[in-house]
Amino acid sequence: MEHVRSGEDVFVRLDPGEEMHAALQSLSETGIQCAAITSGIGRVRDIRIGYLDGEGVYQTREYADSMELLSTQGNLAPGPDGPFSHIHVVLSDDDHVVQGGHLFHATVHVTAELHLRVLDSGSEAMRRESTASEFMALSFCAVE
Repeated sequence: MEHVRSGEDVFVRLDPGEEMHAALQSLSETGIQCAAITSGIGRVRDIRIGYLDGEGVYQTREYADSMELLSTQGNLAPGPDGPFSHIHVVLSDDDHVVQGGHLFHATVHVTAELHLRVLDSGSEAMRRESTASEFMALSFCAVE
């Protein structure tokens, strides 16, 4: 992974073999604790996506083959066990069939290029908290 920061904007390039969540969570080692993931494109493989059903349980589907990463949004925030990334994606297979949802896992196949907007890098503007379901709730902290 390489990244460059310009003010509160961070541009990230992930390389083949990197797992998206692990790579983005590692940005916390550079002082980036809270950020909005505003966009992302690339090609990924070994994908697991899903959705939270009405009972609070994630329903998932896996794709081994590589797919185009058409769109990425989410956030990076401290969680109960360290940095936590919440990412949603839109993906397309080689036949242009589109799938999307909550991203549980994806390994970069060719590249992934993302933009993040840092939120008050000197504080924890938001954090993730456990709930009674599998969902990790986002809460906001007082920011001056």
